[in-house]
Amino acid sequence: MSVDDEALHILLADGRVLSAPLSRFPVLEKATPAQRANWRLIGHGEGVHWPEIDEDFSVTALLGYAS
Repeated sequence: MSVDDEALHILLADGRVLSAPLSRFPVLEKATPAQRANWRLIGHGEGVHWPEIDEDFSVTALLGYAS
């Protein structure tokens, strides 16, 4: 999993990479690069949590934002 200035990228278990524009996630877009880099998997890998900005996303929800 990575977040850059343009998008959120998640590597799925089957090897596919899911990317979604960062503009669709205002809290992440406003976060600093250090805050974006501080994440952890939750729900046995079904979601992502950023503790410094108290933001969570499930992979299922992200599928709706992917491009």
